[in-house]
Amino acid sequence: MIYHQIRIAVKPDAPEDQVQHALDLMRRLGGELDAVESFIVGRDFGGEFEYGAMYALKDIDAYRTYMYDPLHREIDTVGLPLVTNMISMDLTDDADPEIGDKIAKVHSDRFADHPELAGLIEDLGSYEGSGTSDGGATSA
Repeated sequence: MIYHQIRIAVKPDAPEDQVQHALDLMRRLGGELDAVESFIVGRDFGGEFEYGAMYALKDIDAYRTYMYDPLHREIDTVGLPLVTNMISMDLTDDADPEIGDKIAKVHSDRFADHPELAGLIEDLGSYEGSGTSDGGATSA
C-alpha cells in the first residue's frame, strides 16, 4: 500500500469559496477513483499548514492511475494557484526495494507529460517532497 499525503498552506488572500471548491474536488477524486482504497481530505493541525489529504493506493499502478487522472490535473489547475506552501510525501509498506524510485518516476513522467505543471509549482513559496525532481525542497 502507498499512502500519498499532501499538506498545504493557503495564501492569505485566497477566496474561501475557491479553496472549498478545490477541497471538494479533492474529495471527489478520492470518492470516484477506483484506484483509491480510502482517503481523507480535511483540516491540518500541528504545523504551518491549514489543510491536508491522504489517499491510500494499493500499488504503484494505482498510484500512477491516481496521479494521471484528469480530475487530479483539474485539482492542480484550480488549487495550486491558491497555495503558498505544500509538502507531498509517501509512506509505504511495499517491500519492493525500488518502490521509492518507482514513485519518483511517476512524478517525473507526469511533469514531462504535463510541462505546464512546473509553472504551477514554481509559483509556490515552497514545495517539498515526492513530487520534486530531487525528492527534496524547492523554493520559488
